[in-house]
Amino acid sequence: MASHDQSYRAGEVKGQTEERTKQTMENVRDKAQAAKDRTYEAAQQAKDKTSETAQQAKQRAAETAEAGKQKTQETGQATGEKAEAAKEKTGGILKQTEEKVKDAAQSAADAVKHTFGFGGAGEEEERYGDRDRNTYTKG
Repeated sequence: MASHDQSYRAGEVKGQTEERTKQTMENVRDKAQAAKDRTYEAAQQAKDKTSETAQQAKQRAAETAEAGKQKTQETGQATGEKAEAAKEKTGGILKQTEEKVKDAAQSAADAVKHTFGFGGAGEEEERYGDRDRNTYTKG
């Protein structure tokens, strides 16, 4: 009978060992699955964060480009306006200079005519008035 008892106990120990092994394996599987799930979630969060950061960077770049475009347009417009004002001012200065040169040339021509007696009496008064009659004399 002793061998029957020993066989019975050996069977019991074997069954208990198999049950513990099964439980340990299930625990290891559960822990491995939990670790896998945590890793997946962390990777997904990193992916989402990267995507969000890239989207923000893209938005900032677009805003910066738009601001640069507007600044360039404003600068171009201001430059055009300044160039137009300078052109108008230059045109006015040139016109004034032209008038002064014409007047000086005419005065010089009239003085030469007057000196050599080519100018008529009416032309003399019209051009020089009383002041010049005293200065210049016909010869």
